[in-house]
Amino acid sequence: MFLYITIGTNDLARAGRFYDAVMATLGFERAAENASEVGYRKPGERTRFWVTRPFDGRPATVGNGSMPAFDVADRAAVDAFHKAALANGGSDEGAPGLRPYAPHFYACYVRDPDGNKLSAVCERDSAS
Repeated sequence: MFLYITIGTNDLARAGRFYDAVMATLGFERAAENASEVGYRKPGERTRFWVTRPFDGRPATVGNGSMPAFDVADRAAVDAFHKAALANGGSDEGAPGLRPYAPHFYACYVRDPDGNKLSAVCERDSAS
């Protein structure tokens, strides 16, 4: 559905360190970088997640109600994403656990160092 997603940062080096750690838990790698952005992808795929300084040169701000949610393979990946986020400058917005949205909706919620909200979600039964 989406070609790519971008989120803003005011400190690209700090954001890069954070996203290098958390995206690795989901099987993503840093695939592109320049003075204003870093991009992540799954190996062999197109770069679909970008962290960027705003093009207009103004400070990055957090979108109230905006939240990329990453579909992950299993609950262990959700747990690892949350742990990596907290260990690399992120903050907790909801520890890993089942949510009422669907029978097997296991998710966590974090904020990156710029305040962008992120989620990692597994909708598969833990026994699968």
